[in-house]
Amino acid sequence: MTEGSDYIDDANRELRETYEEPMSLAEYVDAAFENPTIASHASKYLLEAIESMGTRTVVEEGEEKERYRFFDDPHNDGEHAILGNTEVLNAFVDDLRSIAARRGKEEKIIWFAGPTATGKSELKRCLVNGLREYSKTPEGRRYTVEWNIATATDAPGLTYGDDAVATSEENWFASPVQSHPLLVFPPRVRERLLDRLNDTIDDHLDILVEGKLDPFSREAYDYLEEQYRRDGEEELFSAITDPAHLRVKNYVVDVGDGIGVLHSEDSGRPKQRLVGSWMQGMLQELDSRGRKNPQAFSYDGVLSQGNGLLTIVEDAAQHADLLQKLLNVPDEKAVKLDKGIQMDIDTQLVIISNPDLEAQLNQHADAGGADPLRALKRRLDRREFRYLTNLSLEAELIRRELTNETAVWQADVYDELDARIREPVGVRVRDGDAINERELAPHAIEAAALYSVVSRLDASDVPAGLDLVDKAVLFDRGYLLDGDERIEKDDFDFDDDATDGSGGIPVTYTRDIIAGLLNEIRDRHHSDYDVEQVIMPRDVLNVMAESIGDAPVFSAAERTEYENRLVPVKNYIFQQQEGDVLDAIMRDRRVDEETVAEYIEHVYAWATGEEVENERGERIEPDALKMKVFETEHLGRFTPDAYEANHEASPAVAEFRRNKVITALNRHAWENRNEEFEVGNIDPKEVPIIKTVLANNDWDDVHRVYEDFNPSQWENPPKNTETAEVKEQTIQNLQDLFGYSPASAELTSQHVMNQVSYKWD
Repeated sequence: MTEGSDYIDDANRELRETYEEPMSLAEYVDAAFENPTIASHASKYLLEAIESMGTRTVVEEGEEKERYRFFDDPHNDGEHAILGNTEVLNAFVDDLRSIAARRGKEEKIIWFAGPTATGKSELKRCLVNGLREYSKTPEGRRYTVEWNIATATDAPGLTYGDDAVATSEENWFASPVQSHPLLVFPPRVRERLLDRLNDTIDDHLDILVEGKLDPFSREAYDYLEEQYRRDGEEELFSAITDPAHLRVKNYVVDVGDGIGVLHSEDSGRPKQRLVGSWMQGMLQELDSRGRKNPQAFSYDGVLSQGNGLLTIVEDAAQHADLLQKLLNVPDEKAVKLDKGIQMDIDTQLVIISNPDLEAQLNQHADAGGADPLRALKRRLDRREFRYLTNLSLEAELIRRELTNETAVWQADVYDELDARIREPVGVRVRDGDAINERELAPHAIEAAALYSVVSRLDASDVPAGLDLVDKAVLFDRGYLLDGDERIEKDDFDFDDDATDGSGGIPVTYTRDIIAGLLNEIRDRHHSDYDVEQVIMPRDVLNVMAESIGDAPVFSAAERTEYENRLVPVKNYIFQQQEGDVLDAIMRDRRVDEETVAEYIEHVYAWATGEEVENERGERIEPDALKMKVFETEHLGRFTPDAYEANHEASPAVAEFRRNKVITALNRHAWENRNEEFEVGNIDPKEVPIIKTVLANNDWDDVHRVYEDFNPSQWENPPKNTETAEVKEQTIQNLQDLFGYSPASAELTSQHVMNQVSYKWD
């Protein structure tokens, strides 16, 4: 079999698993009792689709939150994932839960507002993608009805038609607005059916199917009823819903089929945009004796498309005139095709807008009770999307904007996210006739993301001693490290009314700046490395700051404010680069895990009065000398004279062990406890105090280890010197440890050494 045939087989399999053969009404009812989800009303189905994919834990604004995976767009590998705004999305789900249960919010229209580039359009795409894929699953099937009236005749001895007519697909017409199959039943029968169905489900939300068939389907139903009534048919409902006339079919949810989307460029009269329009040629053809036949209606308006599930008005400020026409739809759940023709609607209304809609709604605010838009504003349930204030999320978003990466970043520990934030990115660009790869050096994306986030943070509630960079780090990681101390987000009293994320540098600005840099050759050269192809963090920050003055999206006050916030970002990024270089220089001097674990074991035994096991399996007292050596040489916390006779701990050393090491160990053990937990399961390097102290190499350590090292010679170190040897190892270690290229390692280490050399002596 050829490779092409494999893909054809895959496509056949997917369609085979997606679509079912049409079924009778009775078969559908049986299926609903087996899987009640298929009968859910719009808001309940939307809620079930979101909940079906479960949740995951995230940290946003320094706090752990449960996030619905649905909004990560998992069925499409995260292509339209909504990054951040988890609280807003959770509030949306809570709204759906109240609406589905008819707990007072069903008259509301959910309104997503916020500045540009905050993820509102991604929400629309994510909803469409997620609902489409959910409707392909067995538990998420969506059904409607289709009719065949060609099988009924006016001839004496009316029959249901011959098989050829019944099976001819050209005679079957589906409900144009995805009418729910249970609407076929008379109201009282449907009510009893739903009572029985809801008794079988383990859910606090009942299935609600209200209203009547759509006018198109009602026309077919009434025609069949009249034919069989005239013929004296006793089992009238059975005749009308016989499989020769009525079938229940599943459909894949998509725009136009259960999802209606009104775009900003859509035009037409309000009625046309809402439900559709009359087709004059069809009216004449059907000739319904002076009345308008609903079968001559187009049903292409946004509510017609979204009936059965979801209706979205995108860029709602362009359709402000239409919003007032939607006022009664959530309440009455109906809309009119014409004066005498009403169509019942079951759809969840969502509108999306930039801040300009709010300005339109408030134009008569001073009129108080006479405000003509007051009723509309009361019906709108506003949910505000804001710019991201998490460094990791912004870094992920910038990478998405620059590359084809779509996978959502997920991590068990923050170190994994930290590695993603800082890592380099290669982007292929055309340079004349050639395709070259530009390197965004390590920390370049981080620098752009941090500057963007810092521009969005409210400075009014930053505690004394901290700056906006500290606030950004705290929001992303959930804690700060101050020496040996780990300071949690809960230790700070941030203002709940702070304007974090309501303004700032949008990701589109950052994307365009970096895209411009990718298409420029940097004016620098090196004899061995293609340093001109590398974009450094300071390149990104400098151009972002310099271009703010020319960008029309910023006010004069914003330009001044953002420029003033640049320096602490530059300082932080330099510290990250400096840390990389120090770790690369001191790589071979790092303490191995066995040594750290041994120290932890001996300190724990010392504190609890227990013994430890040596290599021969003997139980012995904790080794005072080993603890002293670790604390003086590896941790660098004490000098030898801080210990008493026989290497015993002085009061200061004992306090350090108890308050810094044992307390941290106990906290770590408690936070990671489970039924099979043992102290020996602790990874010592995951204990914050140990991790922090061991990671903090400094230039004094370098000076102590490499006595003849001279950073002022770094750019061109003399051969056969210790500086040349250290540089060669450092350039390689930067590549091995942190993903630098030789060129970016050279530029980064030069930049760090230039800053260090003047104060080295």
